[in-house]
Amino acid sequence: MTYTFSSFDINSPSSVTDWRRSLEEIYRGRTMHTYKSGQIIPMYPYEVWVVCRGVVQLNTLHPSGDEVLVGFAVQAMPFGLPLTNLEPYHAIALSDVDLMRFTLIELENSPQLYQGILQHLNRRLQQTEALLALVSNKRVEERLRQILLLLKQEVGIPVEGGGNRLTVRLTHQHLASAISSTRVTVTRAMKLLQDEGWLSVDRDRHIVLA
Repeated sequence: MTYTFSSFDINSPSSVTDWRRSLEEIYRGRTMHTYKSGQIIPMYPYEVWVVCRGVVQLNTLHPSGDEVLVGFAVQAMPFGLPLTNLEPYHAIALSDVDLMRFTLIELENSPQLYQGILQHLNRRLQQTEALLALVSNKRVEERLRQILLLLKQEVGIPVEGGGNRLTVRLTHQHLASAISSTRVTVTRAMKLLQDEGWLSVDRDRHIVLA
């Protein structure tokens, strides 16, 4: 499914909003690509995606075949084969997503676009460092707590009565892959954090952090 950029409208922090407005000015009417939750997003050697709405999960594989999370691309963040040396490298829509696609030639010919890409690529770098730091923690409950706090920062929204709701619905398997654990262990850790009152799960199965 595709539609034009002029139909995209979502509230966001000021830096993300400024970047979105820049894209609107330069590429008004450009085709937007939509992928449903769970769909694999194709990537090409000389093209970069930018997330306009939703969350994309970025993965690689160990030689053993185990899937390894390497990052989340959220609103305004770029991702694509030109931005990684990992092989294989997969992008999966963690929620319904709207994306714009740019060639490397377009980036080279637009200083404003190139600067925006670099700015939000820096956010990806900070996120990657946070993921590396949490994996070193031996306690699964703490690794789970840290990944949820990271997701709160990226995709959390305040809810009435206090707390923050993660706008992306995550399975225990998603979280297990993110923290290099197993689904059974994550389920046990989730129950411990719920018993502490640190998190809850709403009627739509979204995680709410206290």
